[in-house]
Amino acid sequence: MGLLSQGEYVCALPGNAVGTPWVEEPTRNFAITGASSYRTGRGNGTYLLEGARVTFTRGPMKGMKLMRLGSGLLQEVGRDDKLGRLRCHRAGPLN
Repeated sequence: MGLLSQGEYVCALPGNAVGTPWVEEPTRNFAITGASSYRTGRGNGTYLLEGARVTFTRGPMKGMKLMRLGSGLLQEVGRDDKLGRLRCHRAGPLN
């Protein structure tokens, strides 16, 4: 078990070659606030980090799963356990 780095996380989907490279999804953004805790614009919750897999266990993101790809970079994991398109990165310290 582990903890994610505290801070604000910004989530985005890939764009396209002729437009913006990333399209931010502000409703998916979140902040890691402390030991296994997070907050969003819709409320607070908890998560569990096992190895590289993050599972949101309570709150508005309950059931969402992410895979830690590197320091501060996460990618959504679908119900089929395949990596999805949404990526979230640590954008800075808590506001």
